[in-house]
Parts: sequence; structure tokens; C-alpha cells
Amino acid sequence: MKDSGKPMDWFSSPDRNASVMSAWERLIRDGESRSPIVRRVVGDSWHRCLDGRVDPGADRAPPPLEESRLFEFRAKNARLVDASLPLIEQTREFLSQSGTIMLLTDPGGMILELAGDSRTFEPAAEVHLIPGCNWTELTCGTNAIGTALALQHPVQIHGAEHFCAGIKRWTCSATVIRDPVDGTVLGVVDLSGLTQRYSEQSLALIVSIAGRIESRLEKRALERRLCLIERCMIYPGRTDGMAVADERGRLVRANSQAAAAFVRLGVSGGLDQAFPIPDIAAIAQGALSPHAPDWLHRVQIETIREGGDTLGYLLVVPAASRHPASLPDAQYKRAPAFSRIVGNSPVLRAALQKAQQLAQARVPVLLLGETGVGKELFAQGIHQAGATANGPFIALNCGGLSRDLLASELFGYVEGAFTGARKSGMIGKIEAANRGTLFLDEIGEMPLDIQPHLLRVLEEGELYRLGENHPRKVSFRLIAATHRDLRAEVAEGRFRIDLYYRLAVTLVAIPSLRERKDDLPDLIDHWLRALCERYGLGGIVFDNEAYDRLLNYPWPGNVRELRNAIEGALLTARDGIITVNDLPPEIGAPTAAGSPGAVQAACDPPSPSIQRVRSLEMAEAESIRFAIQQCQGNLTQVAAQLGIAKSTLYEKVKKYQLTHELGTRRSGRSV
Repeated sequence: MKDSGKPMDWFSSPDRNASVMSAWERLIRDGESRSPIVRRVVGDSWHRCLDGRVDPGADRAPPPLEESRLFEFRAKNARLVDASLPLIEQTREFLSQSGTIMLLTDPGGMILELAGDSRTFEPAAEVHLIPGCNWTELTCGTNAIGTALALQHPVQIHGAEHFCAGIKRWTCSATVIRDPVDGTVLGVVDLSGLTQRYSEQSLALIVSIAGRIESRLEKRALERRLCLIERCMIYPGRTDGMAVADERGRLVRANSQAAAAFVRLGVSGGLDQAFPIPDIAAIAQGALSPHAPDWLHRVQIETIREGGDTLGYLLVVPAASRHPASLPDAQYKRAPAFSRIVGNSPVLRAALQKAQQLAQARVPVLLLGETGVGKELFAQGIHQAGATANGPFIALNCGGLSRDLLASELFGYVEGAFTGARKSGMIGKIEAANRGTLFLDEIGEMPLDIQPHLLRVLEEGELYRLGENHPRKVSFRLIAATHRDLRAEVAEGRFRIDLYYRLAVTLVAIPSLRERKDDLPDLIDHWLRALCERYGLGGIVFDNEAYDRLLNYPWPGNVRELRNAIEGALLTARDGIITVNDLPPEIGAPTAAGSPGAVQAACDPPSPSIQRVRSLEMAEAESIRFAIQQCQGNLTQVAAQLGIAKSTLYEKVKKYQLTHELGTRRSGRSV
């Protein structure tokens, strides 16, 4: 093909280019269908362009999108962009003197990113070879991007081989980027330059870059799947049918009961036939489409998140002997307002009382508290106790989302807003909360340029979906939450003062777990029972040492950290007893005297329980002491005889200093 000492080979020679140009002119003028000088891949593309009524005289692509629309495309393809940009940046210096540019597109041919020789930017802009422009065959005729998408394999298009006259002075090489999980096309990477910059090595370079992008995507997909599986924790002893799907509704994992469970629901042809579920994100929020299969109405779907990122979904089909209403989640949905918040400490009761009072008014509420304190539970309680209780409760975490993705999630988009958009468009979280409650968690993370749009919705009661010119009326109650000091954020210019005053009409400060350590025994007992029920387990208890560690740990992650610690511990416990070895290392480590946790415990005010009537305490202590003697130190039997949870008994034994009564038969042993 090419002599290494020559700048061009036969493929790119002027004579061949002129012959191809003559063949193209005959095709356009006379309809002459084929020429031996024209490669088959090019000839087939020319005919697709004729069938698609592409204008052969076109000199550029259609005009670029508005910046806001381009943001939406980038957000829609965030994982592809994130995986590709580092590699594109690595080639920037190499391309800077090459007269070429590298382009990344979405699966619909929309250019998302551009890098390379800045001298080529101007001629590229003249033909609209820039971000925001679409380069499929039906918009720009035969070109490497569009033809690679049409054929789904590497393509090089040189000079006169382009179908549109105004693009024939370009040479380009492109190949598709595939999803590492199912092989679907995610986009295209392309190298383009003017014809005199032709290099036979450009196609090999592009194929190499695409392979490296796919490797990065594969690594990240594996990491996400492993994280998803870890978060779901499909316990082998559970009798429910359980399946894990990724964020696109593709099956990741299932337990041994899943196949039979899904068959009971009417899924035919095996478990794989139930997946993928394209609209699983909307379905998980309760927006079942009329086209969704009937069995989806009878499956519980739990969204699994990592910060603001949705990793996937856990689908649960209750065991044949159980009714869905018996599951904890279903109980929670029917439970009275605020009933899911466990604890009776004074600081917690004060926060609950204020939240209950504010629930009756429809003014915005700002919840303040550290991560993990249960801000969403408070928001749900306010919703359920207020005038919007019969409407939807829609939650969105503003942290961890890109600016463009957050805008899409908040405001939605209309049909045709971008390539790959749903035909019916997508409803945003604000619109979905109409006549109900919108809960915006971590609102302090909201980008500054989105804040005025949210403020306008709050002030005017109307919104515009992306790509829409007509407003939609909305009426909802807003509850926002943050762990940040918003006043400080306002002072630093990171949060709008007008939005702050619109949100902070009323404030509820939710105490951290270290501020209400009196609630720890009840919380431990609650989560142990709830999680044992969730995983179909029973009879699991803490030994004394593990229980003491839970009581004395400072819990920087608050209730969420407590729940996760108990969940992990009960799944690794042996013989029904949780020991310190089953706890996370930072919790299982002994608290040294003088450590921050010990100092805090020493400085904490006396528990309110100490202030109870002494005669009642003495009676309770005597009852426990007598039961210990009767049961010969077996605390399992003691708890059953007294009608209390074993974890509660541990706390009372410690409180009344009855450990000496147990002798060598403490409850941490085989009891």
C-alpha cells in the first residue's frame, strides 16, 4: 500500500481521489450505481444517502445545539465521557502539531468532545465538525462517524469518498465504542483532518484508543457491579426470590430461589427473559407504564445507591408462604407519620415535636443535620403528617450528580430533546412531586447556576422541561436537607441568599447519634430485629463485649453507620452470636481510657433514666436478679421470662451492675 519513504499511497493519491470524484459525479448526475474504483463500503454508504435523500451539495452539518442542550447530551453520556476524556487528553500534545482533531460522539452521532491541533479548529467549525453537531449519514452523508455507526466497525473515509460536496476536503477515521457488558454501541471516537494530513496509521490509532476506552469502561463497570452486589448482600438463607439488576435493568445476580419465584409471577422462558427492564428507574419510583409486564406490579424494587449515584436495583419476590404486606418495607409504607424514627431522648423528641408542628403548614422546611442522622425519615414523616400526605413523596439527592444530570433529574425533558431520549420524554422530579412533597437532600451541593431556576419554580409555581418553550404549572411542598452551614456557603458565594431565605422559612435541627446516646439500646434492638426479619434469620444476639463496643463507639456516621454495622455483623455471625470480630474494625477496637470516645462518655450528662423514681429502679433490678438466679445465668431464658429483648437485658444488666450475678455463665458464652 504505502512506501515508507513516500507521504501518500495509492489510497490517498490525487489520481485515485479524482477517479472517485468522477464516479460520485456520475452517480449524482446519471444515477450510475457502481464503479470499480469506489470501495464497496463507500458505494453502499452513498446509496444509503441517496435513499435517505441526503443533499449531496451540503457543505456542513446542521447547526450546533444550544449549550444547555449539549450539557444534557453530555450528562446522558457521562460515563462514556468520563472514561474517554483522560485518554483524549493524553493525545492532545501528540495531535497539537498533526493538523488533526479527535472527536467523541454519543451513539446517535452527536459530537460531545473535541481536542487536537488548534489550527484545525477553524476549518472544522466551518463544516460544523464541533461539539453539539450531529454527524450521522442521514445528516452529513458518508463520513467516518456516521458510516462507522451504520456498519458498527472501523471505517476510514478519505477526500472524495465523502458524499456531501462541502466535506470532500476532509479525511477521517472512526470506530465505535461498545458497552463492556452487553456489547451495545455507546458512541464513536474519530480522528479527522484535511486531506493533505492523511495517514494510514490514523485508523490503527483510533482502534487502539477505542480499545483503551472500552477497557476503562469495563473496569468501572466491574467496580460498580461489585459494589452493587456488596450493597445488596443476597443472604443464602433467605427464602425470598431475589435478583439484582444494574442501573440499566440488566440482570447481575440472583439467588437460587429467584427462578421459581419469577415463574410464580408469570415470567416464562426462564429468569433471563425478565431482563433487561429498560424503564427500571421510573418503575422503581412507582411510575409503572401501561406497557410494563403484569409481574412487575407484584415485585418489590429497592434502589441501591452510592452517594448520589444509582448503582442498580434489588428485586424481591416474597416467598410463596409470605404476603408482600408482611415485609418491613410494606409495613413502613402503612405506618403512621414519624413512627420509623426510633428513640426517646429529649433532644430527639424536641426535634420530632417541632417537625410535627411544621407538618401542618405547607411552608418549606429545611432539615439540618450530619450525614446519616435520618433526614429523609424526618422528611417522610412531615409529608405523611401534612396536607400533602395523599400525594407523592419524591426524593432527590443533589450531591454526587453532575450539573447537567441534576438539571435533567429536576426538570425533565420533552420528546426529541436529544438523541436517545425516550419517545414520550421524561418527567422531572419537580413535576413528579406535583400535589405532593419534593425532598431535596444535600441541597448545599446544588450548583450555583441551577439555583435560580429552582428559585423561579418556587416563586412562580411553574417549570420548563428541557427543550420546552411552554411552562407547566406545579404545586408541591418542598423539604430540603443539608449537612452544610448554608449561611457560611452564602457568605462564600456558593449559595444564593435569596434561595436560602426561601428555603429556610422553618428549620429543624436533627441531633447526631452521639447527642442522643440514650437511644442506642433501642436502636440496636430495632435494627437487629428488622434486619433479622429482612434476611429471614432468627435468634441472633450480641455477646457482652460486642454490645459494649456498640454502646461506647462515637458513631461519626450516625444511625446509618449503626445500621450498616449491625447488618454486616449479623451476616457474618456464627452460632447465632455476634462477637467483636464480626464488627467493623473501627468499632470492634477497644476504646482506650482517655480516647475521644471515652472522654466524651465521661463528660456526657447523666442519663435521664438515672433520674427515675428509685423504688421502680430497685424493683426492676431485683426482678432481673431473681430471674438470673432462676435461670442459672442463661440470659436467653432470662430475657424470655421477663418479656424483653436480649439486647435490652444486656443494657439493664450493665446499668444495675448485675454482671457479678452471672458468674461464669455470662450471656456472651453458649447460652
